[in-house]
Amino acid sequence: MRLFGLIGFPLSHSFSKKFFTEKFEKEGLDDFKYELFPIASINELVDVLRKHPELLGLNVTIPYKEQVLSYLHEKDDVVKKIKACNCIVIEDGKLKGYNTDVIGFERALKEKLGPDHTKALILGAGGAAKAVEFVLTKLKIPFTYVSRRPSVNNYSYEQVTPSILVSYPLIVNTTPLGMYPSVNEAPQLPYEALTACHYLFDLVYNPEKSLFLQKGEQQGATIKNGYQMLVIQAEESWRIWNS
Repeated sequence: MRLFGLIGFPLSHSFSKKFFTEKFEKEGLDDFKYELFPIASINELVDVLRKHPELLGLNVTIPYKEQVLSYLHEKDDVVKKIKACNCIVIEDGKLKGYNTDVIGFERALKEKLGPDHTKALILGAGGAAKAVEFVLTKLKIPFTYVSRRPSVNNYSYEQVTPSILVSYPLIVNTTPLGMYPSVNEAPQLPYEALTACHYLFDLVYNPEKSLFLQKGEQQGATIKNGYQMLVIQAEESWRIWNS
């Protein structure tokens, strides 16, 4: 049995198991299996590896994309740069880390990216935000972070006024706010200041249209959820595991 899986906590929102199980069935890969490994602490990764020596690869999701770095024996150049990992190859007991969020986000974002989307707010500052930062830097789109606490380098949510929101036509939500089952949550923003010039991208994909995206759509903004990004990053993980 060739085993792959996902670590994170919680994993009730997981896209990966359904995606890979259907992929294996469709492609007749009967000897392949994808499992969920919900771990309450990153320290439990050692137990997962010990109990499942047949593991060949792992995906990594919230909240361990940064915490997992200390368990890696090797990192690719992107992981070294952004200090976040969401894909691991396991070979001879050694773990090598990759980041497929970067390619997933870039391809998905560019589908609806327009010439007016020249400045961005990144909501949240976790591991997924590092991939977003990497892509925006590559695309030469200036950005500012928004998180719960203000600092020299970022706004707090309370500091984001309507005039600030107007000056940032691209807004990327990297937080889990609004993800099933907490569908009535959304980042705290003055949504009434949004216009048809705005583009709201939510890494959340379940529900299909989060409250964040609904509020943007009501103001005429362009919206996109994280589903396509997840598909692209999953296929890239598969390519890495088999290369």
